[in-house]
Amino acid sequence: MSAPERADDPFWDALRTTTQSRIGLGRTGDALPTRRVLEFAAAHAAARDAVHQPLDAADLVARARDLGIGEPVVVTSRAADRGEYLRRPDLGRAPADLSALPTVPDGAADVALVLADGLSPRALTDHGVALAAAVLAALPPDVTVAPPVVATQARVALGDHVARALGARTLVVLIGERPGLSVADSLGIYLTHRADPEDFGAGVTDAHRNCISNIHPPEGLGYTDAARIAAGLVVGARRLGRSGVDLKDTSRAELEGADLRGLD
Repeated sequence: MSAPERADDPFWDALRTTTQSRIGLGRTGDALPTRRVLEFAAAHAAARDAVHQPLDAADLVARARDLGIGEPVVVTSRAADRGEYLRRPDLGRAPADLSALPTVPDGAADVALVLADGLSPRALTDHGVALAAAVLAALPPDVTVAPPVVATQARVALGDHVARALGARTLVVLIGERPGLSVADSLGIYLTHRADPEDFGAGVTDAHRNCISNIHPPEGLGYTDAARIAAGLVVGARRLGRSGVDLKDTSRAELEGADLRGLD
C-alpha cells in the first residue's frame, strides 16, 4: 500500500510521534509547501548557529562548580578560533597549554571528566553540567574523579592529553555532537581507558573508544539512561583493562558494591 500524499492525512500522525525526521511533508504542485521549506531553512540556520556559536566557558565553569569534585579548569586546543577549529580538525585534538591543570597525586583519580564544546557548544551549554552530574551519581562510590576540565575548540582526542596529565586511567569526555537538521543540541559521551599512545602500538584511535550518542532529553537519550550506560562502561573498562571494540555495554549489570580497586 502506498503512503498518502497529503501531509495532513491521519496516516502520518502516528508516524510523526516516533521520529524527528521530516516525513509526509506533502507538496504544492511539484514543490514542497512553503511552510515546510521555511521549517527546513530554520532548522539549517539553527544547526549553523550551534556550530559557530562560541562556548561561554566562564558560565559553564560557574555551573560546573556545583558538581562538587573540585575547581573546574579551562583548557583550549591549538585552534585559535572557531573558523580554524572547523578547518583544522588536527588542531582541535592537541592542547595549547595544560599548565593550568591541577596537580593530582599519581593514581589519586580514577576518572578524568572533560566537558568539551565539540561541534555544538550549544549542546554542552544546555546539557553538559546536568549530564555530568548524572554520570557522577551513577558511578560506584569508590571511583574517584579528578576536578572537571572544560575544553574549548576541542575534539575528543584532546581529552587523551588531559587524562595523561591528570594521571587518570579512564577518560570520560562529554562533547557536543555535529548538529543535524532535526537536532542541534545533542551531546555524546566518549570513554577511553588507558588513553596513552604507549599503551597502543599505533596510538589511540576511535577503535579504542566507546561512544554513547544522541543525548538530548526529552526527545533523545535522557541523562539518567546515558549515565547508567557510562557507569557500566567505566566498570567494564577497568575490569577488562581496555575500552573500545572489545568492551560491550554492561550497564544492565548490578553496579552496587563493585570493587574497582586493583582491576587495572
